[in-house]
Amino acid sequence: MPAGLSVSPPRVAFVATKSGSKPSFRCTECGWTTIKWVGRCGECQTWGTVMEVGAPTASRTSAISPARPARPIAEVDAKAARARSTGVGEFDRVLGGGLVPGAVVLMAGEPGIGKSTLALDVAARAARAGHRVLYISGEESAAQVKLRAERIGAVADALYLASETDLGTVLGQIESSDPDLVIIDSVQTIASAEVEGSPGNVSQVREVAGALIQAAKSRNTAAILIGHVTKDGSIAGPRLLEHLVDVVVQFEGERHSRLRLVRAVKNRYGPTDEVGCFDLGDSGIIGLADPSGLFLTSRDRPVPGTCVTVTLEGRRPLVAELQALVSQTNGGSPRRTTSGLDSSRLAMVLAVLGQRASVQLGQHDCYAATVGGVRLSEPAADLALALALTSALGDLPLPMGTIAVGEVGLAGDLRAVTGLPRRLAEAARIGFKEAVVPVGSLTEGPPPPGMRVHEVATLLDAVALVVTAAQSSAAAPGDAPPAHFDLTSR
Repeated sequence: MPAGLSVSPPRVAFVATKSGSKPSFRCTECGWTTIKWVGRCGECQTWGTVMEVGAPTASRTSAISPARPARPIAEVDAKAARARSTGVGEFDRVLGGGLVPGAVVLMAGEPGIGKSTLALDVAARAARAGHRVLYISGEESAAQVKLRAERIGAVADALYLASETDLGTVLGQIESSDPDLVIIDSVQTIASAEVEGSPGNVSQVREVAGALIQAAKSRNTAAILIGHVTKDGSIAGPRLLEHLVDVVVQFEGERHSRLRLVRAVKNRYGPTDEVGCFDLGDSGIIGLADPSGLFLTSRDRPVPGTCVTVTLEGRRPLVAELQALVSQTNGGSPRRTTSGLDSSRLAMVLAVLGQRASVQLGQHDCYAATVGGVRLSEPAADLALALALTSALGDLPLPMGTIAVGEVGLAGDLRAVTGLPRRLAEAARIGFKEAVVPVGSLTEGPPPPGMRVHEVATLLDAVALVVTAAQSSAAAPGDAPPAHFDLTSR
């Protein structure tokens, strides 16, 4: 070390902290903790759920004497929990028979999809059946609700309307009216003066939902809460809201289509695999007991690029038509466009067709769509999609009265699907005579009378079967079948 230089020891700064004085913050959704406030949870990525909490205490709740002691299960009367019909058959199907007294139903969906219309129709039918119904609207005035009720024919003497946005006033309306059914439209518009924040935020929705659920349970009153959804389609507000309610019903449908599907996402009193079909029009929303005809195109002769399949929406079989259009690509990458179908399933079916069935579509624009606005996400529609694409490529229509049901594997094999007897019975009821299904699909039961079933093992066999049948039916008497596909070299 050079002379004259000295090095002082490094300073170490000690910050005195008082034990237990440092604030902590916790996510109300997943429980993630942090030492400082952040707008977004670092664990579940939810916005606005990180709240400050105090130091943990070791308080213990003391036991108290119950007002109603526990009874043997054999002595409990279950008649009070029997479901009552709403008067809307399709809605009863989704709920599992109707509304249970004291049950809380959360009805969610996009704006304008028909939630308020269905709720008002249910309210009017319940009022006509002799029940007292309270309809509270936080988005419209009572006069506006009355105009909509007159338009859809939902006016009843026992239906009471109120326009409130304060939670205390809403609870007062329930207390004074003593209804058998209460409908809140919507839960995001109600706010409590005891909780900070604007209506619709996490704290307000939790407080409002909790108070309404407590009021419904204590009075044994059925309640329907209408909720909004976010941009990604999930229910707005905390996930705790879905856990608190008894039934969660989701509305599905396209804006340009009149068809509406109501699906039970959660149901403590019935199955969650039932779907209700409705037709939303100017005169209201009407249940469709037989919606299969909406998803088919009426024509006198077959058209290339179409194939019919049967999908299961819950326990209900629906006959739906798939349409495909194939055109030569004019430079650039080929286009892949879908409507009502999963784009990833289309890409997979195209790859299997080219690799396993020698139906090359790599240089073609492919468009696939469903009829009637129905969305097909079930793998059982893979075979019908593959045959529709094959028919569109060769400009050769498939024989009329034929359906195709099956899942396409990456190896080119066809896999059996569940519920095939119900699918075939629905297709036979409408008038279909031929069916192409995977090998081994008839183990659940024989086909319905008048239905001829062709079992095939691979996608190549299915393509060869329907193309040969299509060529034979399209050929004129005495002429050779048109050679649209060369299947002999495969």
